Amino acid sequence: MSCLRRPFLSGTKENRYKQLVEHIFFDQDFGAYKPGVTEISFARVDIERAAYVLGIILPKNVGDVVYSNRYRAGAPQRILDTAPAGLEWIIEGDGRARYKFALVPINRILPNPALVTIKIPDATPEIIGAYALNDEQALLARVRYNRLIDVFLGITAYSLQNHMRTTVAGIGQIEIDEVYVGIDRLGVQYVIPVQAKGGKDQLSVVQTKQDLACCAEKFPNLVCRTVSAQFMDDERMAMFELTVQDGRVCVVDEKHYRLVPADSISPEELRTYRR
Repeated sequence: MSCLRRPFLSGTKENRYKQLVEHIFFDQDFGAYKPGVTEISFARVDIERAAYVLGIILPKNVGDVVYSNRYRAGAPQRILDTAPAGLEWIIEGDGRARYKFALVPINRILPNPALVTIKIPDATPEIIGAYALNDEQALLARVRYNRLIDVFLGITAYSLQNHMRTTVAGIGQIEIDEVYVGIDRLGVQYVIPVQAKGGKDQLSVVQTKQDLACCAEKFPNLVCRTVSAQFMDDERMAMFELTVQDGRVCVVDEKHYRLVPADSISPEELRTYRR
């Protein structure tokens, strides 16, 4: 690797992060991409090395470079162009402070625009709506105060912990937005990892796989049901129950909810819901 350090690069954070990811993917000092390769391993320290070579100031949380590639900005176009038709590159955890680019089938979890919207009486305290700091926290709060996990899954659920940070064998450190535990009328107990996405963030195959692996390791006696919640453009919330089948994330169920004042739900709508 060259020891010459370039002047600090300007540009948006997104562009700088893409430059770092692209450098690691292609630069042969990292043992990187060649045609036919389906996995490329790298370590967190390699992000720091790439930043030094490119003259890019890293964030305090180096993992934000990987997070941005997974959920916000997406992979650089030059990386996308190397993927065969029907496949895409993702970044997975590969152990403590380690990652890997993996070539997988294209897998997008997007709300179905034709799905009916279900109105729910809004139980969110007004003061919560007034001071929620970001889309993700606002979404988690609305899900929690309106017991939407219970409504969506048909069980009684309780928030166990939010922003659970832990390590999983073979993956490394992960973070789950919120973890619920629940029970049904037959006494079956559940663990429910919840992803929350707002703004431009996208639901991720990587995070769903991580959540399933974490629950299998940390809660082996509970049934794992992974849930993702996402704000839609018109204040609706899309909720998905997801699973992994043949290496792909699949939708088990999807519902769209809109929180409204109780008196804005008409008798006709209630009759429709009964049907």
